[in-house]
Amino acid sequence: MPYLKKRYQEEVVPALVEEFHYANVMQAPRVRKIVLNVGMGEAMDNPKSMEHAIRDFTTITGQRPVVTKARKSIANFKLREGRAIGVKVTLRGKRMWAFLDRLMNVALPRTRDFRGISDKFDGHGNYTLGLREQLIFPEIDYDSIDKIRGFKISINTTADTDEEARRLLELLGMPFRRR
Repeated sequence: MPYLKKRYQEEVVPALVEEFHYANVMQAPRVRKIVLNVGMGEAMDNPKSMEHAIRDFTTITGQRPVVTKARKSIANFKLREGRAIGVKVTLRGKRMWAFLDRLMNVALPRTRDFRGISDKFDGHGNYTLGLREQLIFPEIDYDSIDKIRGFKISINTTADTDEEARRLLELLGMPFRRR
């Protein structure tokens, strides 16, 4: 069992039940899934960049990503329907817990001038974090990348409110900026 999941079950759930006065432990919010997403506008000019992004995401997550395609054509962007424009990975279960642990304890502290991350949620208990480069993950070899590429990480929780989701992630160890 991943360390973070064990910590969630033994420490976080009882703390949330006590703090929010849940009648049942099953009411405590939990992390449902984590989605990593990168938009690849340059893939139209350079098809090799899509292969590099797929390789980077596979290395970071341990799971092969899905190539996202354009839903409709947009002439101003020289975009055709069905063309590959991005890469995404949805993590659940053991891989999700392992990735979340590496993100909070290894990758985020490696960012330059790190003082914590913003604590802005979407109003429905979900958190999205944008990263500027894939190099903060120790699995990525600096010499093997073709381009520094940013991506988004969305953490989907079962929390009803932002306050519950914020507290869940704080108790798990997410390094939010001090207010």
